[in-house]
Formats: sequence, C-alpha cells, structure tokens
Amino acid sequence: MEVMPYRNSPLIKFAAFVIVVAGMKTAAVLVVPLLLAVFLSIICVPPLFWMQKKGIPSLVGILILMLGVIAIQMLLVTLVSSSIADFSRNIPFYQERLKILTFESLQFLSRYGVELEIEKLTEIFNPSHILKLVANTLNGMGGVLTNTFFIFLTFIFILSEAAGFPNKLRAILNDKNTDLKKYAEITAGVNKYLGIKTLTSLATGIVIFIWLAVQGVDFPVMWGVFAFLLNYIPNIGSIIAAVPAVLLTLIQLGPLAAGIASLGFLIVNILVGSVIEPKVMGQGTGLSALVVFLSLAFWGWVLGPVGMLLSVPLTMGVKIALGGRESTKWLSVLLGSNKEASRLLRAKNQ
Repeated sequence: MEVMPYRNSPLIKFAAFVIVVAGMKTAAVLVVPLLLAVFLSIICVPPLFWMQKKGIPSLVGILILMLGVIAIQMLLVTLVSSSIADFSRNIPFYQERLKILTFESLQFLSRYGVELEIEKLTEIFNPSHILKLVANTLNGMGGVLTNTFFIFLTFIFILSEAAGFPNKLRAILNDKNTDLKKYAEITAGVNKYLGIKTLTSLATGIVIFIWLAVQGVDFPVMWGVFAFLLNYIPNIGSIIAAVPAVLLTLIQLGPLAAGIASLGFLIVNILVGSVIEPKVMGQGTGLSALVVFLSLAFWGWVLGPVGMLLSVPLTMGVKIALGGRESTKWLSVLLGSNKEASRLLRAKNQ
C-alpha cells in the first residue's frame, strides 16, 4: 500500500497548517505569555552574555535583567492603568459627542449643495466605533501587563538555558561542529529589529506624549505609551496610534487642535519611519508592506492585541526559517520585499 507520496501533498501541508493555527488560537492564553517571554529573552540574551564575559555570574546577570524587566513593567502599569480605566468609562460620552460632530459636519456639507443621505452615511461611517475598538485593545494590553507571573517565570528559565542551547542543538544533530548559522541568523535578525525598534519607539512615544500634553489632550501618557507599543508595527502602526488620539483631540478641543495633533503624528512618522529607521536598520525587516499588513491581521486574529505587536518579529522568524531550506525558499522570497527579490535576480544574473 503506497502512502508515502501523500506526505508531500500540498493539501496535507495546508491541513497541518490549519490545525496548527487553530491550536494556537485555542491555546492563546498560554501561547501569548510564552511568546512574550521568548522575545523578552531574545532582547536580554546579548546583555546577559556581555555580563558573563565581564565575569558576572549567570545567576546575578539573570537577576539584574529580571529586576530591570519588572521595573519597566511596573512603570508601564503605573503610567497607563488608571488612564485606561478612565478612558474606558468615558467611552459612551466620547462616542455620543463624536456622533454629534459627524452629523453636524454632514449637515454643513449639505448646506453647500453636497447632497448626502445623512442617516445612512452616519451608520456606514461611524468613527465612534474606533474609540470602542481602541478601548478593547487597550484593556487587552493592560490585562497582559498586569498578569505577568507566567511570563517572568518562563523568562527566567529561558535565560538560564540560553548559554547551553547551542550545545544542545549540536547534540541533537549529532555533530559538535554543526553550523548553527541559520539559528543564529533568526535570533540575530529578530534581536536587531527589536533592539532598534525599541529605541525608535521609545523616542516616538516620548515626542507624542510631549506634543499632546502641551496641547492639553486628555490622557497624554496613555497615548504616548500606545504610540510606543504600536510603533513596533512598521508602516501602519503610527497611523493606527494616531487615529484615536486625533479623534479625542477633535472631541475635546475642536478641529484646529485635531489638525495640530495630526501634524505632530505626521512629523514623527516621517522622521522616525522614513528617515531615522531606514538609516539605522539598513534593509529593515525584509518584508513587503503587504505581508506586514497581512501578518498584522493574521497574528492579531490568532493571538489578539499582543499578536499585533509581535506580528513582524514572528513573520521575520518564519521568513528566515523558510529561507534556510531549498524546498521552502520560494515562500521566503514571496514574503520578502521587492528590493530583496531584485537583489536575488541580480545575483543570479552575475
């Protein structure tokens, strides 16, 4: 009985993919903290190795990093927890106020000969839904920030195993001299991306906080943290962060102030996203803009708000892993940017 040919069937592979995704979605409560712990560890492993080279014992180094992560987590919770609660309580007021502003704007257009079916258009274009979505997203992120015991516990164990992990891989592969370039490339690529993104995102969050605080917008610290987190999503993260903050500015301070807030987000997005990051990061994520958007939707659907933040690092890891095998290299090229495809074509023609 011939069974082997079916092992490489595309249908079988697709079915396996669907099963894995369904399992991740079902187990998101466990998968999300595990992924956060893994990416925290990827960021913290280089400082740990640096401390080991300086003669600091591994246990002391892990303790220092652990205290640093806990301090950052407590700072974030302190800064945004009360703001998220207040913002969520005020959502009904903001939604009603935004509906009134939308209705008045449409009436204003109708006075100048722009004939619109105001009621239907208000139902279709209802910006108040955005604020509700933002509140749900913020509450989801706030829940992750406050429930971190499993994340920290996993983080400690991953760091404690980090030094011996390459030797374990060599033992599994039965070759002590095995080239671990592929695994190192995945870690280095994600680590470089996360390190640079953390610095640029921090700068973005600080500038947005100052800009909105000077304007007198409610909850400037929360919007700064929101901009910091969403800046991890390239191309569209800053836009997503800007929309609710600008809408709140419109509700609270009027159209002129909303325009000024929009200008602030635009300037920061151009400087950070189009000038600073490309120079520092070089080729960037190596992912196409379409893949970035689709990965945002996919991982957000599978893992929730945290999946949106980790969408690019996760997809980068998948892309690098696929590129390590000839049979799946074509998938890596599809996920990559047009510039990467052009480089591959030039290399083939030479």
